[in-house]
Amino acid sequence: MRLLLIRHGQTPGNVLGRLDTAHPGPGLTDLGLRQAAAIPDALRSEPIDAIFVSTLIRTHLTAQPLAADRGLELRVGTGLHEIEAGSIEGLRDRASVRTYLETVMAWGTGNLNKRMPGADDGHGFFRRFDADIALAAADSEVAAVFSHGAAIRVWTAARAQNVPASFAGEHELDNTGVVEFIGSPEEGWTLLSWAGLPVGGMALADLGAADPLGDPLPGV
Repeated sequence: MRLLLIRHGQTPGNVLGRLDTAHPGPGLTDLGLRQAAAIPDALRSEPIDAIFVSTLIRTHLTAQPLAADRGLELRVGTGLHEIEAGSIEGLRDRASVRTYLETVMAWGTGNLNKRMPGADDGHGFFRRFDADIALAAADSEVAAVFSHGAAIRVWTAARAQNVPASFAGEHELDNTGVVEFIGSPEEGWTLLSWAGLPVGGMALADLGAADPLGDPLPGV
């Protein structure tokens, strides 16, 4: 099957560079709503037959224009949500952001025992995220899965068979960036494309946003 992992549209936390991972989370900025509205046309050639979203509000708002356009219902995956920041939730200082990113990218390179301060380790993340990806694969031929920056990057680092684990840390993933795979949970996943730009192009990019969860990780 073909799997399209789509990052949600811009949120206030993305603009401020703040670790904003708690439920139910914020909505979208005005730019984020415009980014979401561009998705149906940008994916016009994709024969999407299922749309999955996380439990966080921002993925619902991002996916709604595509769902309305295709006449599909949003299916909520309880394991697709962002990686929780634990005791550093809401912070935006350089040290906290780096702690978060280094922790999640350690998971992507196989160190699943490393624990987010005050939160989960890598085993818990992959258990929940893999389960929802398997559900999408079982029920559809082409699925659009709306998730989150760190979650998409870490899952890609660990599951893409044709690129090194460091790839996802070295490349940015902007809001509404699409990461495309082909494969299955049984046979594994091949990365087909990694889009660093919003699906509507540079007109829908915010180059001034601090957005720590979409930027490359320094020193990878």
